[in-house]
Amino acid sequence: MRTFLALISLLACFTSSVCATALTYKLDAHEKACFFATVEHKGTKIAFYFAVQSGGSFDVDYSVTGPTEKVILDGTKERQGDFVFTATDVGEYRFCFNNEMSTFAEKMVDFEIAVENEDRAQLPSKQGSSPEQTTVLEESIIKLSAQLSTISRNQKYFRTRENRNFSTVRSTEKRIFNFSLMEGALMVTMAGLQVFIVRFFFQGARKGYV
Repeated sequence: MRTFLALISLLACFTSSVCATALTYKLDAHEKACFFATVEHKGTKIAFYFAVQSGGSFDVDYSVTGPTEKVILDGTKERQGDFVFTATDVGEYRFCFNNEMSTFAEKMVDFEIAVENEDRAQLPSKQGSSPEQTTVLEESIIKLSAQLSTISRNQKYFRTRENRNFSTVRSTEKRIFNFSLMEGALMVTMAGLQVFIVRFFFQGARKGYV
């Protein structure tokens, strides 16, 4: 148990140089929303992930702009994206979502912006421990960090799939309900038309008999 807690503490120490923002934002129709991340050193790794959870056709326009107003990433009508790029300039990076193409549909967007410096945190050394042991422990922590990141990505992916499948089910149920109403109305109309035709024939037969 103590070994597990020590690994967790070292992992927290290792990831302390990572600045991440994970949010869920409701993007109204005709709205453009931008979020910002500041980079203090060149060569910094920036990870950008987003997924449209609900609304419309589950798509959105996006763009990533650097401090010099240079467009780094952009796309139109994308459902999700997962990017990692290296910052070549120091300053403020702008991450924007654009829903101006939607007339009335609002979008629910999950996104994460992670700014990670390439410098690794130094692990505390103990008396009697060799550098090889420290290196092995550091590599184990790096693998744990990568596995946790993979698990987090998979959770987000399955959440997105669940929301989209649930939206498909609701749309199918709505279509079935509307079709049932139309079918019921058509049956009532046909029954009324049959009664009208039968009465018309009987009235014609009575007149011919008289």
